[in-house]
Amino acid sequence: MSERFTKGMARNIYYGGGMFFMLLFVGLTFDTVTAVPERENRDQLTPAVAHGKALWEENNCIGCHSLLGEGAYFAPELGNVFERRGMGNEEVFKLYFNAWMKAMPTGAPGRRQMPQFNLSDEELNDLAQFLIWTSRIDTNDWPPNKEG
Repeated sequence: MSERFTKGMARNIYYGGGMFFMLLFVGLTFDTVTAVPERENRDQLTPAVAHGKALWEENNCIGCHSLLGEGAYFAPELGNVFERRGMGNEEVFKLYFNAWMKAMPTGAPGRRQMPQFNLSDEELNDLAQFLIWTSRIDTNDWPPNKEG
């Protein structure tokens, strides 16, 4: 075996493999950098969306929910809640979301309970705007499970 596999061959495999994976890395990085601007919706950021994100972080929503597949899996995925519960209609979603948040905790036995955060109507609207904005990010159908 050692007679056929020389140090020169090992060096060529090392440098050739290193160059191959370096080029692969550069190609995938270029593809990602060119694809991201087409998928994001940065141009739709508003002060309400930014405030909704701040509320999301201040209330540690990600401690129970996942957003675009990131976060805890104790409660449902919220990256697509606008599509699931609002059916693509912003007014319907805001009405649903407002009523849902004000009804918490429901006290239903045997169910996980969401705490009451006592958010104002404006804060609920901004949080809904953040979830609507998030649902419009092209994630290439991620996460695959719609209910999270």
